[in-house]
Amino acid sequence: MGNYKLLTPGPLTTTETVKREMLKDRCTWDEDYKAITRKIRKDLLDIGKVDEDEYAAVLMQGSGSFSVESVLHSSVKKTDKCLIISNGAYGERIISMARKMELNTAIYEVEYDKYPNMEVIKRILKNDPKITHIAMVHCETTTGILNPIEEVSKLSKEFKKILIIDAMSSFGGIDIDIKSLKIDFLISSANKCIQGVPGFGFIISNKEALNRCKGVSKSLSLDLYDQYIGMKDGKWRFTSPTHVVAAFSKALDELKEEGGVEARYLRYKKNNDVIRLAFKELGIESYIDEKKQSPIITTFLYPKENFKFDSFYKFMKEEGFVIYPGKLTDIDTFRIGNIGEIYLDDVERLYEATKKYLRGEINE
Repeated sequence: MGNYKLLTPGPLTTTETVKREMLKDRCTWDEDYKAITRKIRKDLLDIGKVDEDEYAAVLMQGSGSFSVESVLHSSVKKTDKCLIISNGAYGERIISMARKMELNTAIYEVEYDKYPNMEVIKRILKNDPKITHIAMVHCETTTGILNPIEEVSKLSKEFKKILIIDAMSSFGGIDIDIKSLKIDFLISSANKCIQGVPGFGFIISNKEALNRCKGVSKSLSLDLYDQYIGMKDGKWRFTSPTHVVAAFSKALDELKEEGGVEARYLRYKKNNDVIRLAFKELGIESYIDEKKQSPIITTFLYPKENFKFDSFYKFMKEEGFVIYPGKLTDIDTFRIGNIGEIYLDDVERLYEATKKYLRGEINE
């Protein structure tokens, strides 16, 4: 699959130079390797526009979901209560995690193509003073909807709640002002908008919130506080994905070279705008309203004629693209991601390939 363009929300298509960083073996105890870890942690704070005197970046082995679970395990005590706001499969995953942990929760779910209603959230917070935390997903890759974390942040500040934001598919590709939004825990992953490869996630947290996590987690490997304390000199508590870490450091360098988050956002946004307009011209409509659409991934409704997803997927793969099936249960959809090493010439090829498929120019 080395020559395919991955039109997914991550793993995604990486640069040759990021891949090349994984050709060298590194020792976890070596000072040069620990320096890479320290550099990554500092770079992440710079992207989040926060100061290392007040905030820390903690790296956690595993997929992004491991990092989400780590935050829930470590920050929500048995005497606390977490309001989980969900409008997609990844919000539902947070709910599943909380239930597995037997945490006290309040659940507010809305339809996948809808924003959560701020008046409803305000009423929930007013009526339930036991709520101590709020958790939600920023970019729901179930649909591509970009949730209004700014509005949720205002309510979190008003009611003095701890705010957990799953920014898995947005951090590094969309500007997020962690400090002004007073996000206590922001969670993302190596293989998303920073354009690294899978293997670890990370949490950017204010140190006050981190210090309150001491002794809370009932998991050894997912203990966020212990990971934070153990990582201060650049050494991970347990074996780290050394090749992935080195690749991520290079990906961070390349984000800077591109012009930072602002420049990457513009590239992603242009990709997304052109894809949606091109597909609309072909009779393929977006599921999410344009005003709610993220620049990361788009969910499309099946066209009414000449379309079978399995044959479309196979055809697109033959044309050099790997796409994503839909995650909705009641509507037939598929998804096209546009992050990673995707540029307008790739979008043009995607358009031409899709047009060819819809015309029936395929070999079954």
